[in-house]
Amino acid sequence: MGVIRWTTRRKRAALKKGNSEDLELPLFKFATIMAATEGFSLDNLIGEGGFGPVYKGNLSAGEEIAVKRLSTTSEQGIKEFKNEVILIAKLQHRNLVKLLGCCIEGEERMLIYEYLQNKSLNYFVFDQNGRTVLTWPKRFDIIMGIARGLLYLHQDSRLKIIHRDLKTSNILLDGDLNPKISDFGLARIFGEGQSIATTRRVVGTYGYMAPEYAIDGKYSVKSDMFALGVILLEIVSGKKNRGFDHGDHYHSLLGHTWLLWKENNIVELMDECLSNTFIESQVRRCIHVGLLCVQKFAEDRPAISSVVSMLGNDRAIIAEPKEPGFFIERSLSPSCRTSTCQETLTVTELEAR
Repeated sequence: MGVIRWTTRRKRAALKKGNSEDLELPLFKFATIMAATEGFSLDNLIGEGGFGPVYKGNLSAGEEIAVKRLSTTSEQGIKEFKNEVILIAKLQHRNLVKLLGCCIEGEERMLIYEYLQNKSLNYFVFDQNGRTVLTWPKRFDIIMGIARGLLYLHQDSRLKIIHRDLKTSNILLDGDLNPKISDFGLARIFGEGQSIATTRRVVGTYGYMAPEYAIDGKYSVKSDMFALGVILLEIVSGKKNRGFDHGDHYHSLLGHTWLLWKENNIVELMDECLSNTFIESQVRRCIHVGLLCVQKFAEDRPAISSVVSMLGNDRAIIAEPKEPGFFIERSLSPSCRTSTCQETLTVTELEAR
């Protein structure tokens, strides 16, 4: 196994930092990954994303790994591959997935991560059987873990990082169901004093995108906060925001939550399988904070440090939420009023203003 190095000049351009320390990352041989994944066997295929397929592998020393292989038809590409390597290699937190190395050989581009046996959060939250495994105490621990991971990205690491594609499928769970934020291919570094950026290439997943990002291409820490709010409400309810179905209206999960809030009936949102394990004050607080995170205007959403404080403190004073973003009834065909309407990765070109 070799080591990939970026010179200080290249790293400075990538990270917009000027220190003299080289970025080092273990470089795996293609033959090693071929053997570990049994020739990229379909039996070892554990997922598929915008980057490409993900395989489980076993190294000769017995270590289990997850291999993200860049697909030739990927909606992401070399730029996103380099971006993920540069960012995640320098990030270390118990609630972020750990990058072990990469493979660059010929046309092959692969990222090698620690293997997390319980896959992603959506396999539990939205699965009829898996959801029963997640008792309320475990869901609350997962919520707190995600929030602490985001706190590290936004505030506590030496880089200020906007993830831009937070969603339940990008939250991985280890053997003890501890959450780890993954997939940094679309993430961006913010420099000191920078608070907002604009892009013509809007990337992410509908249902988690903040209004200002989906419509105008503007992103900031507050766009990540919107996604966090959606995830939080999905964890509490066991329902997806996109494709949410209710017999009395055509609102999304966010709209349904807002209607319940105004009726002072917010506990009704809770996943019914939690009835024997929930702590009502925590459930109410999580929904309350979730609504604050999905406010229509970015300036009304709290910072992640405030979210961690509000979630972890029973006596915290929490502001009243306003109407959430995208609070509008949808016009749906009968076929889309079911859970078969799937999330998709979107790439939208916006005209320059």
